Amino acid sequence: MPSSHRFLAPIAFWAVVSVLLPFAAVAQHEHHQHPAAEPPPAAAPEAGEKVALTVPDVALIDQDGKPVRFYSDLVRGKVVMINFVFTTCTTICPPMGATFGKVQELLGERAGRDVHLISVSVDPATDTPERMKAWGKKFGAGPGWTLVTGARDTVVQLLKALGSYTPNLNDHTPLVLVGNDPAGGWTRAYGLAAPAKLVELIDRVAAEKTAPAQAPAGGTGASYFGEIPLVNQDGQTMRLYSDLIKGRTVIIDFMFTSCTGACPIMSTSFAKIQDWLGDRLGKEVYLVSVSVDPVTDTPERLKEYAARFKARPGWYFLTGSQENVDAVLRKLGNHVASPQDHQNLFLLGNDRTGLWKKAFGLAPVDSILPIVQSVVDDKG
Repeated sequence: MPSSHRFLAPIAFWAVVSVLLPFAAVAQHEHHQHPAAEPPPAAAPEAGEKVALTVPDVALIDQDGKPVRFYSDLVRGKVVMINFVFTTCTTICPPMGATFGKVQELLGERAGRDVHLISVSVDPATDTPERMKAWGKKFGAGPGWTLVTGARDTVVQLLKALGSYTPNLNDHTPLVLVGNDPAGGWTRAYGLAAPAKLVELIDRVAAEKTAPAQAPAGGTGASYFGEIPLVNQDGQTMRLYSDLIKGRTVIIDFMFTSCTGACPIMSTSFAKIQDWLGDRLGKEVYLVSVSVDPVTDTPERLKEYAARFKARPGWYFLTGSQENVDAVLRKLGNHVASPQDHQNLFLLGNDRTGLWKKAFGLAPVDSILPIVQSVVDDKG
């Protein structure tokens, strides 16, 4: 699935793209974090939350023993709902299977035609195709509901890409992903929500339209971004395009200093990207962290926050007037009513070549670095 755009795709539309983390019993910005470790599951609201997602085309096996490519055969061009289960689970998996069964029933003739259900085993060592088929049968799995397993390494790769990997099977969480591949939109939600609510979510995602791929007015970075002034952690005024983006490769994230959930993880990832960049930071590549809470986040607070992550020259933390920050967030497709609602998304852009990509900010850094390198090294 395409995850990159020449500048010629307005960044405002990137708010509809997605990757994800599982549901936890706490809110996304309140779960306990270990910044140096692999991110723990984040919360998925019942109503759904937009997330950035790149779906790998890994080789798996369905419940009939048929080889399938996850993206090419199951996702491409479709509206899908995905859950994550294992057949020996006696806690959340049976209710999730029953929920899928009810969703299938409520969809009626649309199941397998307009909407496709996918159950991915998180225990491929145990879950043979035969076991998956028997498990699905208990919940009435019919045409349009595919259950998949495969080689452990391949399944782990998929689970990590979809943000649903946990080393301990019993720690996996009741997450569903709803995707509209033609529109590039993905939403994650609580997998034990009422089936009728999940069908409403499916309908909402299915109604999304493909983001247009024409240039913004004027067709250039300057005309799209404009010169909105912000203030960095040193109290210096910086214009959005001329001082931060023009002629540079930038990696942008969204945070606020009082956040105790996703923001420290994303900032830790930025610190690791900073180390990976080495001398290129501040010369070829710049890191830009935009506060979504400018009322609280003064330059002084941002400077203290930057020090926590040992930010070096070339990593800017930005605030400003509410009006100016809101305008910037709209340009970057991340304007939200409440700081807690901001997307866990990295935007990566090479202004010289016009290439822009997105990455899920809570994904393991090892999976983000190849995206960074592809943007940094782009020749146009």
